[in-house]
Amino acid sequence: MESNLSGNNREPLLAHLSMFAACAIWGLMAPLGKDAMTHGLDGPSMVMLRVSGGALLFWIASLFTKREHVPLRHVLTFAGAAVFGIVCNQCGYTIGLSLTSPINASIVTTSMPIFAMILAALILKEPITSKKVLGVLLGCSGALMLILTSMSHASDKVGDIRGDLCCLGAQFSYALYLSLFNKFVKRYSIFTVNKWMFLWATIFLLPLAGPHTWSMIREPWSATTLLETAYVIVFGTFIGYILIIKAQKILRPTVVAAYNYVQPVVAVVVSVLAGLGVLTWTHALAVVLVFNGVSLVTKSKSRRDMEAK
Repeated sequence: MESNLSGNNREPLLAHLSMFAACAIWGLMAPLGKDAMTHGLDGPSMVMLRVSGGALLFWIASLFTKREHVPLRHVLTFAGAAVFGIVCNQCGYTIGLSLTSPINASIVTTSMPIFAMILAALILKEPITSKKVLGVLLGCSGALMLILTSMSHASDKVGDIRGDLCCLGAQFSYALYLSLFNKFVKRYSIFTVNKWMFLWATIFLLPLAGPHTWSMIREPWSATTLLETAYVIVFGTFIGYILIIKAQKILRPTVVAAYNYVQPVVAVVVSVLAGLGVLTWTHALAVVLVFNGVSLVTKSKSRRDMEAK
């Protein structure tokens, strides 16, 4: 955990609580979103509804907050951030979730701290220590075990390699976003950051998924699918992104990424209870390997720690 949690400074504590809440929300979103995409929607239409719904909610919310001036060059920078932080991330994860099991999708999300470590070393010049190397090897072993299991079963309850790889690509995209744009997003408020990023993401996705989504939403939906989709948009997108941007302003990218371990815990419990996933011994072993890998990566010293020493 970050230091500075004692005394009157409550910001680090609130940042950690925000990250925990966001990942718990996203952990529950995996089985709910999977069920919605099994009964009425598909991956591309869910992405389009999630992104456009998020844009609408953030622009409405921004009307009730302090207005910030954003120069044109920064508006364009938000477009780049939207590509990695929303478009590639959400397309990869949501489409992957539609193909694989909620359990696999959530376990794969824990690979993000490993990508964050590698990209931080390449882009931010963070040191690579022996702990980090061992953590990467353990995490990769767990991810490889999941992929090999998916190849042999090819089931949306046990796993599908296509979905696993899509979810893996989504984590790489978000880790790249954290490394490239983490300092930039700290300049603006939560609502300014999200309203511009989600607007750009909607603009990028509309020509690709807009007509298809329109044909999907014209079909009758069950009440359950409607409620599950509303959860994905309101909680999984609007509330979740408010919480994570709040945390990003205080915590290091590697710490933000480490909280992803909360997601599979929630997703596994809900998926097994709802009959949307099957927990196998390979899943359990993969979780142990990935969690230990993430733990080693996040416990190793940052460049700031080494410079201070």
